[in-house]
Amino acid sequence: MMRFSSFHDMIAHWAEVSPEHVALRYGSRQLTYGELPYEIAARAARLRSEGKTCLGVLSDGSMECVLAIFAAIEAGMQVVMLDQNLPDDTLMRLMTYTDVDRLWGDIDLVQDLSPALTRGVADGRGRLLFFTSGTTEQSKAVVLTEQSFCASAWNGAEKLPLHPEDTLLCVLPLGHVFGFVCGLLWALSCGATVALGRGARHYADDFAYYRPTAVSLVPLLLGFLMKQQALNAELALILIGAGDCPPQLLEAAAGMGLRVSFGYGLTETSSGVAISVGHDPYAMEICPDDTVTLAEDGEILIQAPTCMMQGYYKRPADTAAVLVDGVFRTGDLGRFDSEGKLHITGRKKDVLVLSDGTKLFLPEYEQQLRHLLGVDELAVTLLHGRPTLVLIGEGEEWRILSKLRPLMAQRPRGQQISRIVFLPDALPRTATGKIKRWELQQKLENETP
Repeated sequence: MMRFSSFHDMIAHWAEVSPEHVALRYGSRQLTYGELPYEIAARAARLRSEGKTCLGVLSDGSMECVLAIFAAIEAGMQVVMLDQNLPDDTLMRLMTYTDVDRLWGDIDLVQDLSPALTRGVADGRGRLLFFTSGTTEQSKAVVLTEQSFCASAWNGAEKLPLHPEDTLLCVLPLGHVFGFVCGLLWALSCGATVALGRGARHYADDFAYYRPTAVSLVPLLLGFLMKQQALNAELALILIGAGDCPPQLLEAAAGMGLRVSFGYGLTETSSGVAISVGHDPYAMEICPDDTVTLAEDGEILIQAPTCMMQGYYKRPADTAAVLVDGVFRTGDLGRFDSEGKLHITGRKKDVLVLSDGTKLFLPEYEQQLRHLLGVDELAVTLLHGRPTLVLIGEGEEWRILSKLRPLMAQRPRGQQISRIVFLPDALPRTATGKIKRWELQQKLENETP
């Protein structure tokens, strides 16, 4: 596999090697590797002429969106990936925080929000900012670079290569690093074709339309596609990441003759750190540039010099809390098997990673539940992949669920409480009073059917 140091070098290499080969498809439109550099250069020139320094991208996954990202980097701008579905006031807060002075995307949002964008940045060349997923109040902008993303793409492709004749279907949001790396850069670094998904309404029929040979998915989307029987006959490889995946789902995919791999990574490490390549999708090999060790309590510690974030934007204290001497404390728990492969066993952080890859910030969520129910001793955890409320004592589940209905109606479906479990004694806590979430999770899995 070729190792590239920039997006420009990656695209230029394949433009020279296979200029007629299709690089990007979006609906009926396509661009070859030979055409791609010229399209990017033209857009980069226009951006330079505007004198702006920081491009906020309201990512929609389209070909123009991809070209805008690459053009802004080539123009020397800082790029901030934004979720266009957020409320306007939240978008403004995030753009002010990250110094956006130019906005790309939904024309109505651009017209409404652009007049207030005046900040800009002096030193953003080559930087891409991705927000940690979760409640917007807790989101942090992670500072990554085109070099770290190129290294991440190489890292993964060394373990799980694609070939120029492959077509990778990109249906994941480009505003998340898993989608950006494993839905886009993975294929481009290998000289393969990227088929850009046409949006949520086309999740199922994009497989019949593009006939991909590989796809990256979150568990929730895999389950939906399996139920819809949407996976095409040419599909040979599925990469699963960004959340816990039920074994029966992976077994069902493998039963269709598909190769299923599971990846582990974080926004802070530019995506992938470990990936499964053998018969056990949960037994992952560490990517070549990375070193993974375990703390005494089983916390996964990562050294990834080529892929590690520069830090959290404007948050040095938050950065110092998790990144010390190049070692990143993930808050995840793991173990190594006898063959040295990594298995994820749980999470220490007060965050639940849901099956769609988003994160639920528990202190805020639990405080809302305490206020609504008028109780102090409760916790939220995952049971069989769904958020579950844990209470002490006895009660009638249906009565409590009815009390929760107004709050649940305000939450996305994946964040809604689907079950209540009653414990006879107190929640397990540390000496300082914090809930031992990993211990609670293990207790429920062992004792609850």
